[in-house]
Amino acid sequence: MILRSLYLQHFRSYTNKKLDFSDEFSVVIGPNTAGKTNLSEAIHLLLTGKSFRTSRDTDMIAFDEAITRVGGMLSENNVVASESEATFPDGIAASVAKGEPPRNDTVKMEVVIASPQATGGRLSKKFLINGVTKAKSAFVGLLPIVLFRPEELEIIIDGPSLRRDFLNSVLEQTDREYAVAKHTYERSLRQRNALLRIAQETPFRQGYKGQAGRAHAEQFAYWDDLLIENGQILTKKREDFLNFVNEFEQTIFSLTTTYDKSTISRERLDMYKDAEIGAGVTLVGPHRDDFFVSMNVGGKQKDMRDFGSRGQQRLAVLQLKMLQIAYILEKTGKKPLLVLDDIFSELDAHHIQLVLDNVRESQGILTTTHKEFVPKKILDKATVIELEK
Repeated sequence: MILRSLYLQHFRSYTNKKLDFSDEFSVVIGPNTAGKTNLSEAIHLLLTGKSFRTSRDTDMIAFDEAITRVGGMLSENNVVASESEATFPDGIAASVAKGEPPRNDTVKMEVVIASPQATGGRLSKKFLINGVTKAKSAFVGLLPIVLFRPEELEIIIDGPSLRRDFLNSVLEQTDREYAVAKHTYERSLRQRNALLRIAQETPFRQGYKGQAGRAHAEQFAYWDDLLIENGQILTKKREDFLNFVNEFEQTIFSLTTTYDKSTISRERLDMYKDAEIGAGVTLVGPHRDDFFVSMNVGGKQKDMRDFGSRGQQRLAVLQLKMLQIAYILEKTGKKPLLVLDDIFSELDAHHIQLVLDNVRESQGILTTTHKEFVPKKILDKATVIELEK
């Protein structure tokens, strides 16, 4: 699948904006504050259902607005949108409204976020395909996306949350079971942590008596079971992916990953029960997972955080991204959309060329502040989109 066009309405700095993309490479050029990263975020929201910058959906709604819409038209590589579809965002939605069946080789996706002020209650987030409301899971993986951005060059040396985000970005798009298990696990974790905070303020540590005590214990048992069942799915699939990383051909940099998993089981939850009540949070499980990246130094594997140079760390991150692309292709048979957000600010010409040489067969959207940063052989074939400040 190819992302043909993107429509933004009241999304961050954009009031109304429509962009058309090339089958191969599109280059978005604009000064700082022109909205290049906002554009990358909108594409990520459309294809994964979430932002890579914030966990608060309301942050994406433009200032003084109550609703934002992000829509996109997808089609197969060799399909040219019809004249009616080219008038996006009406296109397919208009056909559906008239009772006409949508074309099976084009897909209109849309995410609509409404603030509590707009709904008179809670925040609303809807996902629509061809004008019909769908579950978020119907969006994820329809067109996989691999994002390159300066912050991700810190995967190796930053905290574990960035590495967990990397694992999730790969597996949520390639494995529906993983995505469902992650959603259930996170919901169960919130409920269990709420119970732990209640337990801090009660005699639970010494043990309840009577009906109240039994009810509290039953609640813990219910959420514990869900955590264990779904947490073990996450652990197994993360382990399988990291084994793929270690076994697949590495053309940019030779590295090894080691999975530092926080195993969740009935025994471990019982072991940490008192400590968890004291802390008010669950202390074991895949929400505390990590992995380490090492390289060969003198015949021994050494942690790249301590022994890798800055240049080697960046090469290792690029290799992880290439392996992410390979894994998506192997598991889904789909070539992911590559979004390269302002990578010229952090990578030198050699590293940039490594990326471009390895992504030639996928559709790409590249953002930059200066046209001259883009290699001529890429620029000559690319669709150029210029943003104003």
